[in-house]
Amino acid sequence: MSDPRFSEIKACVFDAYGTLFDVHSAAANMKDDLGEKSEAMSDLWRMKQLQYTWLRSLMGHHADFWQVTGDALDYAMRALDMEDASLRAKLMELYLQLDAYPEVVDVLTALKDGGKKTAILSNGEPSMLIAAAKSAGIYRLLDGIYSIEAAGVFKPHPSTYQVAMDGLKVAAEDVSFQSSNGWDAHGAGAIGFLVAWVNRFDQPTELLPAPPLVQLKTLSELPPLLGL
Repeated sequence: MSDPRFSEIKACVFDAYGTLFDVHSAAANMKDDLGEKSEAMSDLWRMKQLQYTWLRSLMGHHADFWQVTGDALDYAMRALDMEDASLRAKLMELYLQLDAYPEVVDVLTALKDGGKKTAILSNGEPSMLIAAAKSAGIYRLLDGIYSIEAAGVFKPHPSTYQVAMDGLKVAAEDVSFQSSNGWDAHGAGAIGFLVAWVNRFDQPTELLPAPPLVQLKTLSELPPLLGL
């Protein structure tokens, strides 16, 4: 169902990891090698990856997302007694080839056909994002791939969202921002984006300022929301 608040949107900006790309697909594609700890390792890897972005931002010690991702993987493998250089190398390579969620190609195609600009805004380092977009077959469907590296700090710092506005040359009120990460949805809402939280896993709402305007189960609900 369309929402009049989104009727004049010019650009649809997406978080990448967890929103367009399944962050757990790297470990899932190596389940036979990783064994019974595969899921636990993937969960811990993701948790530490996010924690390290927030902590580095607060500490004023920025490192790009590739290093943060590797550091988080090292922690997870060490914590679960899974240290193995060969497995680590394979997992990092697979992080450049994450699976897109099933609806992503069709949704981006519908948005492009409807005249909307489409872009990624992510913590990811630029070459990581380009590799993942090409591997998933969505690179050609994007008008821009924007990294927080241009701001030198991780989301949800306000300056990170400005990167997409500057790149697309649009105002905040002209942007529909989609993220599956609740904290990211609130961060985008706080700077004036119209936010649709993609709550893929039925998580409880965050107790933070600037809540998202709408909640979606998958991105398939986005084109109808925009009246497409």
